[in-house]
Amino acid sequence: MTADQVMSNGRNRLLAALQPSDFALLSPHLADFHFKQEVVLQEAGDLIEHVYFPETGMISVLAAMRDGNAIETATIGREGAVGSMAGLGSRHASGRAVVQVAGQTSQIPVAPFRAAVAESDGIRNLIVRYNDTQMALIQQSAGCNALHAVEKRLCRWLLQTRDRSDSNMLSLTQEFLSEMMGVQRTSVTMIARQLQAEGLIQYRRGRVEITDRDGLEKRACECYEVTRRKNEDVFLPLEI
Repeated sequence: MTADQVMSNGRNRLLAALQPSDFALLSPHLADFHFKQEVVLQEAGDLIEHVYFPETGMISVLAAMRDGNAIETATIGREGAVGSMAGLGSRHASGRAVVQVAGQTSQIPVAPFRAAVAESDGIRNLIVRYNDTQMALIQQSAGCNALHAVEKRLCRWLLQTRDRSDSNMLSLTQEFLSEMMGVQRTSVTMIARQLQAEGLIQYRRGRVEITDRDGLEKRACECYEVTRRKNEDVFLPLEI
């Protein structure tokens, strides 16, 4: 796989942002896999064995409690990676990573990834920028989960999922939605019915169709725009 192929195929943006010489350090070790929805890639505290670069679909990182309850703290699509902190020294997963939307993912074992980061300033600087952004977004998510109404959070969540999947039709059950958001299923059902009554979405069993993106964006909390802007900042030229 070449860097040009990554870019032309609309694949992972972190990989596509690398110079050809930097990408060549990773390319021989990258392998493509298709993961189904709800597949767990890692649990909190697990030794990180692979770094995942989503190409399509989306992965959620959740904070899981001892009683089994969990809440989403980050969503990662083709703009990012799961486990990239392993390249900078941290070898244990900070949260549970679950495939939220099925899709294609490139993955690389940790050992060659760490070797490439150590050898390349370009890879290391990009990963540092990305990890710094992820920390800021996790803080934003913590504030969002604590302070914003469930309705606004759900609208934000649907928009983020739509952006990563490039489709207005999302395969999502209410059970899965409630788990990601850390709320009761009845709350998701009530809000989904209201959004459907207002013409913003259409909900069928296991599928959500966004029918009015602009309207949904107006109803979403500020975190949707903040998250989108911060994700784009990773790919801006470095200021000197």
